[in-house]
Amino acid sequence: MPTTSIQKLLIANRGEIAARVMRTAHALGIATVAVHSDPDADAEFVRLADEAVRLPGAAPADTYLRADLMIAAARATGADAVHPGYGFLSENAGFARDCLAAGLTFVGPSPEAIASMGSKLEAKSLMEAAGVPVLPGATVTDSTDLAAVAARIGFPVLVKAAFGGGGRGMRVVRTPAELTDAVEGARREAASAFGDGTVFLERFVVDPRHVEVQILGDTHGTVVHLFERECSIQRRYQKIVEESPSPAVDDALRAELGAAAVAAGKAIGYSGAGTVEFVLDQEGNFFFLEVNTRLQVEHPVTELVTGLDLVELQLRVAEGERLPEEVLDARISGHAIEVRLYAESVTAGEDGAATYLPATGTLHRFRVPELPGVRVDSGVVDGSVVGTHYDPMLAKVIAHGRTRTDAARTLARALRAAQVHGVTTNRDLLVGILREPEFLAGGTDTGYLTRHDPVALGSTEGGGARQVAAAALAAQARNRAEAPVLRGLPSGWRNVGGAPQQLGYTLGERTLQVEYALHRRTGGTVLRVDGEPLGERVELVSATPEAVVLEVDGVRRGYRVHRVASDVDAWVYVDGPDGSAALREVPRFADPNAAAAAGSLLAPMPGTVVRVLAEPGATVEAGRPLVVLEAMKMEHTVAAPVDGVVAEITVTQGEQVDTGQVLAVVEEDGDGS
Repeated sequence: MPTTSIQKLLIANRGEIAARVMRTAHALGIATVAVHSDPDADAEFVRLADEAVRLPGAAPADTYLRADLMIAAARATGADAVHPGYGFLSENAGFARDCLAAGLTFVGPSPEAIASMGSKLEAKSLMEAAGVPVLPGATVTDSTDLAAVAARIGFPVLVKAAFGGGGRGMRVVRTPAELTDAVEGARREAASAFGDGTVFLERFVVDPRHVEVQILGDTHGTVVHLFERECSIQRRYQKIVEESPSPAVDDALRAELGAAAVAAGKAIGYSGAGTVEFVLDQEGNFFFLEVNTRLQVEHPVTELVTGLDLVELQLRVAEGERLPEEVLDARISGHAIEVRLYAESVTAGEDGAATYLPATGTLHRFRVPELPGVRVDSGVVDGSVVGTHYDPMLAKVIAHGRTRTDAARTLARALRAAQVHGVTTNRDLLVGILREPEFLAGGTDTGYLTRHDPVALGSTEGGGARQVAAAALAAQARNRAEAPVLRGLPSGWRNVGGAPQQLGYTLGERTLQVEYALHRRTGGTVLRVDGEPLGERVELVSATPEAVVLEVDGVRRGYRVHRVASDVDAWVYVDGPDGSAALREVPRFADPNAAAAAGSLLAPMPGTVVRVLAEPGATVEAGRPLVVLEAMKMEHTVAAPVDGVVAEITVTQGEQVDTGQVLAVVEEDGDGS
């Protein structure tokens, strides 16, 4: 029987995980309280809660990282328990301790267990004593001889935040010359994301698999594992594809990993849901990375292959219940794959490597088709605003199937058919991964996105031409539907033939011109994009302002069209079986003030200027960093594109900038010197 009964639960978090916890709490009859920053006042998780408390401000340090505000919110609403979610305060032993001192049930492990894993280096020492294999490493202090420590560990080394995760505060260092800058950058990023800038060095295993084991413990001394997840496909050390079980783990290795994870849990007296993370090298050896003393982002794949609700189990353990039989006798059923749908652009950098930039904007439409076996965990809906203050993840989309191939195929179809309008996303990259042969064969190590060009993976079959044509034909249908006279005439009807109509759209950096003429009397259709016909035989089957069906060379395809207009511009979102496109209508007359001065360096995303590294008049070489922006807790460097002289720096440290804002102007060195 429970030793305590949770009646009202405060979720000390935001977004997708706050909504996820609320749904289970409501199913158990538990009332919920949301806390929200000012930018999150109208967020979906706030709407889902029974009550909500404002946290004044926007920055995490002023809102979601304020333990005192969380406890005050619990007292103000009469909440008797706190669920920390993941990130923010979820692995803060002091917060857990403060909750208990305030008479609140903390849904998570004991403060002592959290503290023992809070320093990743100390955690490794404890795991080594428990017989769990570990990698060599050392904490960085102001007196650390970085070169000597790195030499002892052996290059390449990994600089890693001691009190955080998610890839923030992490750098790979391959040569001694890179070490100091990498440590300083990781410290700044860790301090911003986690409130603590401590970092450590660790041996970097080249292209390992990232395999983690879900553990679950109760307050009666029982600790079990719920099998492994593979999370090897990452960008910027942040996971984007996760699955269970791992394609690299057989029954024997699963037993070894599970035993090591349980030993780790028992060594710290673990209760609740946690994850023991390992790297698995190419020879099949595994090494301890860390224990995440909280629920993981990727927990749904474990839920789908075991049939268990981990949030429900967290709540029951917090109430003092023993682990039930269905946990002790859990088995793997089928295969589950999760992808993280981010608001971001994926482009080729100057060195050929992929560049990932967070995107912002209003999510005009968010719909994922309801397919059998597909689950969507999201904190966004139509109209949600994606800002710069928090992680840019929009949703987790998960598919469960009888086999790994079934799960990958279903998930790819759900993503391809989704309508995500208003912000750029990594959707096409995710679909490309799920359909790529090496992935389908199980070749998923952390080097996957270095072997496979993310830009190429994210390219779509149609190349945009058919989507642009569909947008123009939907516009024609809209014009006909809105015509003040003779509205009943068929679209495109003419007494006599005439010149084709023309419409222009921008797609990324390209401007495409569409020419169309619909001759209903003769049955002919003229349809060209940038002067090139879509095919030898083109037929417009049907067109409305929201849907267009085209038949090109005998292949019929349907496109959904969604137009969003403002006083400034109009965007058209087109979704079809051969890809999706976000198109900006080209105005009939160009804005004469739109061009920036030659040599202008523009902000690639909204953010805060954290460092200005040059002054006007300075001579710079191509590639030299000039301005460093921080967006969504990650640093982004804007460098000189050419050799030249800095003519102007237009921003200052601490200034907020928007996408496309001029940061600096570099005049190219014309003499080549």
